[in-house]
Amino acid sequence: MPSKTCNVVVLLSGSGSNLQALIDSIHAEHGSARIRAVISNRPDAFGLQRAKAAGIDTAVLEHGGFDGREAFDAALMQLIDGFAPDLVVLAGFMRILSGAFVRHYQGRLLNIHPSLLPKYKGLHTHQRALDAGDAEHGCSVHFVTEELDGGPLVVQAVVAVAPGDDAQSLAQRVHQQEHQIYPLAVRWFAEGRLRLGEQGALLDGQPLAASGHLIRP
Repeated sequence: MPSKTCNVVVLLSGSGSNLQALIDSIHAEHGSARIRAVISNRPDAFGLQRAKAAGIDTAVLEHGGFDGREAFDAALMQLIDGFAPDLVVLAGFMRILSGAFVRHYQGRLLNIHPSLLPKYKGLHTHQRALDAGDAEHGCSVHFVTEELDGGPLVVQAVVAVAPGDDAQSLAQRVHQQEHQIYPLAVRWFAEGRLRLGEQGALLDGQPLAASGHLIRP
């Protein structure tokens, strides 16, 4: 286990429920991670209020004031690096990141996605799973690469699709699992157990399966 505390910077655009799960988990465990800062591209993001309530530094960088994605990402990198992060966590950050940004944080950039990747990259994942008649749905934590929602998988949680589900009810159960597996992945990283190797994600030095660590109900 690393002797130093793992500095985490969280990026978000919305309510920050996954941020709250991380805050609660780190507080409960008194572990090896601390959230150094929360950054949003939206000044009205409720996640900023969650961070302030927990005594975490916040910053806002609105993308509308920049001439293109690359200029925004360059400013965002400068802002993030001012907090000396060991890990950058995307928690509902509704921006497609440039290749330069992803490369800069390679191996220390995690995202959570509301589907069992590689199924249903992009948006509207719950409705797409219902439309396909899937018996199972879920969520995935993965290292971020330049392929959208395509980086090596760390951990996935499976949720059974119930006969009466609509997109909202299914999303609610998936969110509950997100709040379990994201803190788990961050803890693994902070403890030095999780890293990105040349061939994919490694846990305790061993390659994870293509689907990552799978959690079933």
